[in-house]
Order: sequence, then C-alpha cells, then structure tokens
Amino acid sequence: MADVVIIGAGPAGIFSAMELTRRCPELDIVMIEQGKDIHERSRTGREMLVGWGGAGAYSDGKLTISTDVGGQLASLLPEEDLLNLLNHVDALYSLPTASGDVFSVDSDDAEAISARARLAGLVYIPTKVHHIGTDNLSVVLKKFRTDLEGNIRFLFNTRAERIITSQGRVVGVKTDSGQTIEASFVVAAPGRVGSSWMSGQARDLGLETHPNPVDVGVRVELPAVIMEDLTSKAYETKFIYFSKTFDDRVRTFCMNPYGEVVLETVGDIITVNGHSWAHKRTENTNFALLVSADFTEPFDDPIGYGEYVATLANMIGKGVIVQRLGDLLGGRRTTPERLQKCSTRPTLEQATPGDLSYCLPYRILTNIIEMLSCLDRIAPGVNSYHTLLYGIEVKFFSNRIKLTRDLSSQIDGLYVVGDGAGITRGLIQASASGIIAARSILARHLTTGETA
Repeated sequence: MADVVIIGAGPAGIFSAMELTRRCPELDIVMIEQGKDIHERSRTGREMLVGWGGAGAYSDGKLTISTDVGGQLASLLPEEDLLNLLNHVDALYSLPTASGDVFSVDSDDAEAISARARLAGLVYIPTKVHHIGTDNLSVVLKKFRTDLEGNIRFLFNTRAERIITSQGRVVGVKTDSGQTIEASFVVAAPGRVGSSWMSGQARDLGLETHPNPVDVGVRVELPAVIMEDLTSKAYETKFIYFSKTFDDRVRTFCMNPYGEVVLETVGDIITVNGHSWAHKRTENTNFALLVSADFTEPFDDPIGYGEYVATLANMIGKGVIVQRLGDLLGGRRTTPERLQKCSTRPTLEQATPGDLSYCLPYRILTNIIEMLSCLDRIAPGVNSYHTLLYGIEVKFFSNRIKLTRDLSSQIDGLYVVGDGAGITRGLIQASASGIIAARSILARHLTTGETA
C-alpha cells in the first residue's frame, strides 16, 4: 500500500516526487520505472530513453522558458502563473550545478531576426533558453536522485501493466510482475516513450481523448558557421513555416549549435535526434525540421503512422539514413563514395548513406524542401548541396487526455502529466506538469487527510 504511486521516472515524475516530499515528507510514495537507475543507464539502444531521467537524461538539457513552446499548459493555466512556474522549475534545475548558459534574445536582435524571417516567409518565435548541456544534466539528475533517496520506494526495471480503478476512483497499479500496489492517488507520467501505453490505458479506462498530430521529419546537419549569426544571438532559433503547396505547419526543433547527431531507439524502431555538450564542441550545428501530420476521420492512429514511416526507413537503411541535400534534389541516393566528397562531415557515423525519398511521403518531403529554401534566405548556406539530412526523426505524442486545470482526469485520484498525457512536449513544461499534479494532491491530502 502507498499514498501515491508515480508511474515513470522522467522529468514529470521526478518533479512530482520532489514537490510531494518537500512539502509532505510523511507521504508514502512508490515510483515505478521500467528502466534502470541513473547510475546503471547507458547511451545505447533502448536504455537511452528509459530509466531515471527519462528520454531527457541524454538530451542537451535545453530549458526553453516560454509559454508559447514546449507544450500546451498555457491552455490550462494563466500565462503569468505558468511563466512563474517555469522560472521556478528552471531554478530547481540550476541548484545542483552553477554550469550552464542562459540565452535571452536582445529586443533589437529579436526584432531584426523577426523582420528577416517575415521576408523569407517564416515566423520567428523569440525564446529565453537555459542550456545545461548533456554532461551537466547528468550531474543534476543524479543530485535529484540522491535527494529523494530514503523518502520514496523505487521499483526500477518494473513496468506498470495497468491502472486499477473502482467505481470511478483510482485504487492502485498492477505491475508486470503481478504485484498490486494500492494507493489513493496515481500520477501517470510515462513520458513520450510510453505514449502508446498511455493511449491504451485511456481507452481501457474510458477517458476522453483527442488525437494529437505526430511530428515527422529529418534532422539537418551543416557547418556551424552557417547558423552562427543566428545562434550567437539566440542559441536556439525557432521558426515556423506554412508550406505553399500543402499549407502544412513545419517547424525547426531542438537546435544544437556545435552539437552532434545521435540515435534513439523507441521499441524496435531506430530514430534520430541531436544534442550538444556544455564543455566540448563539434564543427557542426544540427536541428530538426518537423512536419505536423494531423488526421481526421476515419484514421485516428497518428502514433502508428509515425511508427510506420520510421520502420520503413529502418528497413531500407538498416537503421538511420543520411543523404546529401544535393543528392535528394538531384533524384539520386547518397552512396558512401558521394558522402566522402561532402564538405559537411557527419557526426553520426552509424547512419547509412541512402535515399530518403523512398521512405518519406511526398507531402512531408515537399514541405521540408520548401522550408530549407526559406531558411537559406536568412542563413545563406542552409540550402547547400552539402547539407546533410538524417531520417527519420519522429516525435510521438500520446492522444491528449481530457484533464482539469490541476491535470486530474475523469477518474478521481488519477493525474496524467508530461509528454505521456499529450499535454507537454519538452523538458521544462513536463517538469512543471509534475509539480501541478503534486500540488493538487497535497491540497487534497492536507485538507481531508486522504491516504491509502
């Protein structure tokens, strides 16, 4: 038995646990995590996405302090309240280490970039970014883990099989080992990697959901000097484009100045991502170009669609494919010999030279090519013959579950937070969502004394 069960030890679950133990240390809390503890994790295969710290543990630790990007919490909270919460989260990430740089765009620079973007047919979103770095983020997560030791019962290498309810109220969680943990409150924070599981739980529990679009695209890599004028002012420049051909929304995502491209494994699917370090540099900058694929009736499985596209790329390339932009536009595959002639040296050696047009749908590929042309107008060289494209990059988001302002569901005592709820799309808003749920539980516990 427990007072609270937290499913998932990613940012949302961790910050929920920290808020609960800080304000009410006598609560009996159990945290279930399908992966390993932070000291046992590695940057290979499936372990890169599951375990203490979740998928964010091996990200570049980019905290975007903005109510406009990184999630949809702004639809539930007043903007001022949300911004205060995001700054609170940022302060907690900053406590364990003094390292990390904060980038806030000067108003004059923001206005100049915005004007250039409009001329190029793009929308620029200025943001304040706190870049911790992959190496420093590991230090921060280990500190969080140490602080919670002794206050929480951890079940690592354990999967939550299903959430148990009775007469409209949550009563506990059953694990894959057959163990049942009874609890008055459950915080479901399965993360992006648990999006399919959460969608299944929502369906079984009869929770109202709405499909989120799936983001499908490529990771772009080019010499850092091409983006230097932008990244020196804003570090991560976020642009949105609505394609001329299809009027689809395309966006830049997770820009990593002087960073590297990396592999991610989601189940049996290999996808691509990128990050940057605090204390070392490569000669390249990388970022994603993602197309939001939204579907209407009768199709209602955007996650399955994204998985299919990524699986097709894996089948063709035996993993991730890399292609020179010049080869793509020329209608030919990139071969190892052609890649050797490329002036942009790839940072991901495991990628297979190939042809992305065999796996990316025409609509998505057209949108990406259009946006590269627009980006070239504000950063000459982006649309170069030697720009590298890696595929596939996919961002899976659970169907958005109908939640109240405090992130509680239609099941009494069940809270759903983070990327697994379809409500956040990044490190800082996922962390903030965990705090919101914890504060609601604390209010109910301290007022009524609700316990298991």
